[in-house]
Amino acid sequence: MKGLSLVGVLLIVLGVLSFLVPVPHRERHGVNIGDAKFSVETENSERLPPAAGIVLLAGGVVALVLGLRKS
Repeated sequence: MKGLSLVGVLLIVLGVLSFLVPVPHRERHGVNIGDAKFSVETENSERLPPAAGIVLLAGGVVALVLGLRKS
C-alpha cells in the first residue's frame, strides 16, 4: 500500500471516530491564599464539530483515491 493510500485510510478512520468518540476535556481552577489551596476541577466530554468529521472523511477519500490512482 502506498503512503498516500495509508494516509487516506487513516483520515477516514479518524473521521468516523470523530462522530462516535467524545473527547474528554478537564479544567482546573484554583486559588492560593497563604498556605491554603482551594481548587475546583471540572471535566467535560464533547464530540468534535460535525464539520471537522466531514473534512477528515473528505480528505481521506481524496487521499485514498489519489493514492490508488498512482499505483
